[in-house]
Amino acid sequence: MQNIQCSRREAMVAQLSPAARHSTGALARLMREGGLHCVYQPLADLREGSIYAHEALIRGPQGTPLHTPDALLAQASSEGILQDFELFCAFTALAQWSEQAAPGRLFVNISADALVHGVGLIGAQRLGEAVRSLGLSARMLVLEITEHERVTDMPLLRQAIDAVHACGARMALDDFGDGRSSLRLWSEVKPDFVKIDKYFIREISDRPDNLQMLQAIKGIADVFGTTLIAEGIETRDDLRALRDLDIPFGQGWLLGRPALAPRDAVDGPALEVLHDRRVAVLPHLGQMARPSILRSLLVVQAPPVAPTTSNDAVAAMFHERTELHALAVVDGTRPVALINRQQFMNHYATLYFREVHGRKPCLAFANTAPRVVELDCDVEQLVGILTSQDQRYLSDGYIVTDNGRYLGLGTGDQLVRAVTETRIEAARHANPLTFLPGNIPISLHMQRLLDNGTEFVACYADLNHFKPFNDHYGYWRGDQMIRLVARLATTHCDARRDFVGHVGGDDFMLIFQSSNWRQRCKNIVQDFAREALALFDEAAQRAGGIQAEDRHGVPRFFPCTTLAMGAVHITPGRFRHAEEVANLAAVAKHEAKQTSAGVVLHSGLTPSDLSALAA
Repeated sequence: MQNIQCSRREAMVAQLSPAARHSTGALARLMREGGLHCVYQPLADLREGSIYAHEALIRGPQGTPLHTPDALLAQASSEGILQDFELFCAFTALAQWSEQAAPGRLFVNISADALVHGVGLIGAQRLGEAVRSLGLSARMLVLEITEHERVTDMPLLRQAIDAVHACGARMALDDFGDGRSSLRLWSEVKPDFVKIDKYFIREISDRPDNLQMLQAIKGIADVFGTTLIAEGIETRDDLRALRDLDIPFGQGWLLGRPALAPRDAVDGPALEVLHDRRVAVLPHLGQMARPSILRSLLVVQAPPVAPTTSNDAVAAMFHERTELHALAVVDGTRPVALINRQQFMNHYATLYFREVHGRKPCLAFANTAPRVVELDCDVEQLVGILTSQDQRYLSDGYIVTDNGRYLGLGTGDQLVRAVTETRIEAARHANPLTFLPGNIPISLHMQRLLDNGTEFVACYADLNHFKPFNDHYGYWRGDQMIRLVARLATTHCDARRDFVGHVGGDDFMLIFQSSNWRQRCKNIVQDFAREALALFDEAAQRAGGIQAEDRHGVPRFFPCTTLAMGAVHITPGRFRHAEEVANLAAVAKHEAKQTSAGVVLHSGLTPSDLSALAA
């Protein structure tokens, strides 16, 4: 066996450049003398919880400066044998893997240019034979393109990839999203696998922006028919999130560190997560920055006027363009004022205005403090126009700029409509008062639990006697009470297992996977009863409530506000749709409000019962 290994290595070295064959450099000697070896890191099937493949990673002699791959690559570059080194690493990986006689695929790293060079050395027709000569089936080999920026000849790369596929091997693209990779390369290479860079994987369970990016990459993979592999999985929470996002394969220290021998199974902690039926609580859209909406609004392409433009010229423009509500006064490209059509024409129609002011500059009758909005502004900036004490902004509208340069005009009524629509849509994803997930994320999370066959408890929480409190003390203190419920719910729930959503008003939905859900609910109810008292005045605290009008306008006494929670235990297969769970939870909430228990478990109704109840 030793002689066979030496013969294969010598034959490989003979194919390399003279520098690699004869150089006295430290790395060249290691290559010739067999001083390099591979370690293997597993790739796991996140659906099955099994080992799918291993990636071969090159190492130098232990305890030497050339042990790590970074040091080896730097040395190869300094000796001028980088491409030779890459090809030799691929040869070493294949040769040593065949000695392991391990099942599963082998991923081998290689740059695009080294792949082209290697296929040229061996010959496209003999590629499969060369792989088999090392004792490995080509269909179990995946060549993983690294160093994406070094693709110097795309047509030659496509030919080399065609040869790889023709022999039965497969292709992967490494570190997608690291700044060097591109969608064009993905489209050109058409890899069988794409590895998602660890930047997008780390803390994905807490970062909604990374979650959104990963979902976008999934969409691209569907278009190209590519299988995704998540790199850098190091925590249980990230692994659970990736599994629930249906990423098929993963790699990282949690699943297994590089080792001299391939693994037979996934590490214990990771296996526990993959076999656990509980569903990850994914970060929601409401945690993201508020989106810009101005790009979706119609910007009125109104011609500007200069500060020196006469009032007669402005009047002529308004007569010519009857649809314009205003005109912007622009000094060069910078807006400096806004002329409201109605106000200006009222002045212009007065006696002797044209004779006295007609030829004078228009700036005297313009608003020199207009509202100027950048094209990329967010909703909150636009809301400032609507809530400003100076109501001229609603009638005048606003000036739209792009990087400070005049672009056009916006109208007040258009702004009201757009902000309202955006707020309504945002409230469906995240409640603007508590920033908790709204109706859509609540339903999506429940549906994921149902589809996954997960056992959970859905709790519908509502405040008792909240309307009298809100009417008596005002909406500001009412908002404080609602935020108190949100704070206590999130404090007592396990962020990794339990989902807290805000349906709207004083209605909340808590979805528990924690086994001690009942105690958590009791803690929320008890803490609320204690802390909510501080929102009542001293007289109400002494009396135990307030005098207020009921829904029929009749004055009566209302006890201090408390929290009621109706719970429904959902077992696998009991329901198919999130709406059914929400309806039953609402029934449980109604029962809880009729008692003084605070937390009521309701589990007696089925979907058919609900239909009968509705009828």
